[in-house]
Order: sequence, then structure tokens, then C-alpha cells
Amino acid sequence: MTRSCARPGCGEPAEATLAYEYAASTVWLDDLAPEAHPSLYDVCRRHADALTVPNGWQLVDQREQAIAS
Repeated sequence: MTRSCARPGCGEPAEATLAYEYAASTVWLDDLAPEAHPSLYDVCRRHADALTVPNGWQLVDQREQAIAS
């Protein structure tokens, strides 16, 4: 079964997994994790590509496609 984007109202297939750590003020985007996990968020490519983080936070995009670009 294909996992869907976690964003409300979006039914697109998930292509990336998002994680965050408040203490480090960091958000990570990785290629889609092999399995769903309750503390991670799966998002579609559109939402992953458009992701912004709060001022003072760092976005670490570790997706294979992002590294190749």
C-alpha cells in the first residue's frame, strides 16, 4: 500500500520523510523511509520541495534528488 502525504487535504503519494528536533531547531528531509513511523511525517514531492522552516531553524535536505540537483 502506498503511503499518502501527511498534509491535510493532500492525497498525493508520499515521496519524502520529514523529521524535526525542537532542541536543535532543525528539520530533516530524507528519501521516503521504508516504513511509516509515528514520530515522522511522510510528504509528497510538492510539499517537500516547498517546505520552509521558522526563522532561526535549519533545513537539512538529505534526499537523493536534492543532492543530485
